[in-house]
Amino acid sequence: MVRVFVVFSLVVIGLLRPAAAQQAESVFVQVEALPSLQEAQTRARAYAARLPDVNGFALGAGWYAVTLGPYLRDDASTLLFRYRNAGLIPGDSYIARSSDYGQRFWPVGAIQRDPPATALPRADGFGTLEAPAPLPEPEPEPAGETPAEARRSEAALTRRERAELQEALRWAGFYGGAIDAAFGRGTRGAMADWQAANGHEVTGILTTRQRAALLGQYNAIFEELGLASVADATAGIEMLMPTAAVTFDRHDYPFAHYEATGEVQDARVLLISQAGDRDTLAGLFDIMQTLEIVPPEGPRARTGDRFTLEGRNAGIVSYTEASLEGGRIKGFTLVWPADDETRRARLLEEMRESFTRLAGVLPPSAGSDDAQAVDLVSGLAVRVPRLSRSGFYIDDRGTVLTTVEAVRGCGRITLEGEFDARVVTLDEALGVAVLRPVSALAPAEVAAFSDGSARLRSEVAVSGYSFGGQLTAPTLTFGRLAALNGLQGETEVKRLDLDALPGDAGGPVFDETGAVMGLLLPRAEGDRQLPGDVRFAARSDALRPLIEAAGVPARTAQPAAAIAPEDLTRRAMDMTVLVSCWE
Repeated sequence: MVRVFVVFSLVVIGLLRPAAAQQAESVFVQVEALPSLQEAQTRARAYAARLPDVNGFALGAGWYAVTLGPYLRDDASTLLFRYRNAGLIPGDSYIARSSDYGQRFWPVGAIQRDPPATALPRADGFGTLEAPAPLPEPEPEPAGETPAEARRSEAALTRRERAELQEALRWAGFYGGAIDAAFGRGTRGAMADWQAANGHEVTGILTTRQRAALLGQYNAIFEELGLASVADATAGIEMLMPTAAVTFDRHDYPFAHYEATGEVQDARVLLISQAGDRDTLAGLFDIMQTLEIVPPEGPRARTGDRFTLEGRNAGIVSYTEASLEGGRIKGFTLVWPADDETRRARLLEEMRESFTRLAGVLPPSAGSDDAQAVDLVSGLAVRVPRLSRSGFYIDDRGTVLTTVEAVRGCGRITLEGEFDARVVTLDEALGVAVLRPVSALAPAEVAAFSDGSARLRSEVAVSGYSFGGQLTAPTLTFGRLAALNGLQGETEVKRLDLDALPGDAGGPVFDETGAVMGLLLPRAEGDRQLPGDVRFAARSDALRPLIEAAGVPARTAQPAAAIAPEDLTRRAMDMTVLVSCWE
């Protein structure tokens, strides 16, 4: 497997652009650092026998680096990722600047290769390509710098380099102090812990080689993800992005979409850009929380000029921030796999720190609404419930009566799409459940139940969200009371002659006076198919024991005359509630 990879890599490397011929920064892939010139020459010779572009440079303080390059940074990142994955270079290899090196010591003269052991087919189909000889096993690691020598080389570090070491130690989980570039007791202790964890002599002073290894570990994440600055002139935003994981797809106001390349499953970046004010920002805050890419579980905060959203589920973690400055709202969203927290945290920190506002915002005409659907916002899927049914308020705190079908197997239950509710009690045999909102509500109308008496063939009406919440208000469906019991004489239900839809299940059934005479049950599943207008309702006298078991006194309607249709419509709309079941 490695041999096939090597053949492919050598063909690819032939396509890399030498940095010396480009007007761009020259970088190297540093693969090893050795404490003597002789050892460095030996290792350089070994690498040169199987890899192209091997160079060697003095590092100072008696240390020497073996490198590959020079290359453009993007090409170096590609090579680093592939060679490391194939085991051709050490796992702590990293990209270094040419300014990090002193005098070149390799190559010196012609490099002699051992005869190839085998020949592999060339990728282009012409002839064969030599299979590289195995890399010699490295010699035992030398003792390296003494603590005094390590401290002297450490003294030559710039303040930025010292701060970067602290950041690397904090990322590795060994340092919890401030990033102040001061190597005090906390930093020394973190260095000692890192040395112990990585099998080095514990001195609390990192040697040149150990510093390089630590920074290699720290920067490896960014090299794998292709972290690079991206300037989106249309959105007016520049920031660091994981270009190996996401690539630009489209502008669709108010977002610039950067979709997954396939390297990281579920990765996505949105740039947020639009003109607006505080009301616009508040509206964006609400809209973002309806999207599938922003799971409902997680912290969120909003002030007058800024908001942050974090959502997390079993699959993804989503972070969004946006702020208002000078009439322009700008921000970003990072969506990342939930099982890749280490890389996500590092990446998010870099993206936040690098976020830069440029001139301009996305115009409202960016993108097209031609293909928009009810469940899409700017090309993003809106989070939708697994099932929506109807219910109705039975007390002044917002307790709701609904069908068991609406709450069975739900990860989350909401009222009106936003208020969380919990099951208080239910009756599987009757098919009815009682819900209580997590935070008390104040409904405009509460059900008053009839005494159970009813006149056959009298008019009835069901209030419900017939279309599962696609409409913003319930609808009334009219019919007649067909029988006082079920088809097999069941006394706890009444049979209705009424053409209702699945979303109406759980809604209140009103008599002519506006009293609630029952709760509409869902159609029974079975082999026997009943006519479409045959429906059943749980009787009010069968509902009372369940309601009272939930600690709610069931209200009784006073005898009254028939009410006008418009009064019944108002009462039904104020009483009926959308009950949604979420995964």
